[in-house]
Amino acid sequence: MFRCLFALGLLLQAGTILADTIAGRVSDVSDGATLTVTDKAGARHKIHLAAIDAPETRQPYAKESKQHLSTLLSGKEVTVEWRRQDRYGRIVGKVTLQTPPCATCPKTLDAGLAQLEAGLAWWDRETRREQSLPDQGYYEYAEFDARNRRLGLWQEPTPTPPWEWRKKNQVVARLLPAAEFDASR
Repeated sequence: MFRCLFALGLLLQAGTILADTIAGRVSDVSDGATLTVTDKAGARHKIHLAAIDAPETRQPYAKESKQHLSTLLSGKEVTVEWRRQDRYGRIVGKVTLQTPPCATCPKTLDAGLAQLEAGLAWWDRETRREQSLPDQGYYEYAEFDARNRRLGLWQEPTPTPPWEWRKKNQVVARLLPAAEFDASR
């Protein structure tokens, strides 16, 4: 039994060791969950906020979600903690910055959590195991609170999560000729 607990402890510790960090300035915000960070060496890193998903470009609240993230992050110094890349090659990570207006405070403002609190993203429960237990709780509560307060996209009677919207639109794209699909958008 002790050996199993010891092995589990080593695995958990290894997960922490395997995490990587990028520090840099946000140079672009593509949508409500994707941004570009330019590090001190000038390398650009495409980042997807971990554990959230924001409305797709043609979905309601996509512009508001992008604008909120842009206002929060554009030109700001951030830290990205990450462990993996997604199928598009983007780094999937937790992005933190200093809480305004404190220039000497540590970077503790979580951009993904801020999107959830504003009601401009969904918590991606499928990836929750990649989060710490406290972060899972914060994200779940933030989405719950925004939904109950009818903030942002939760003003809609039944907002469609982006993963369902993408699935539906992939089916439509396969069924219609390309010209008709483009015209229907």
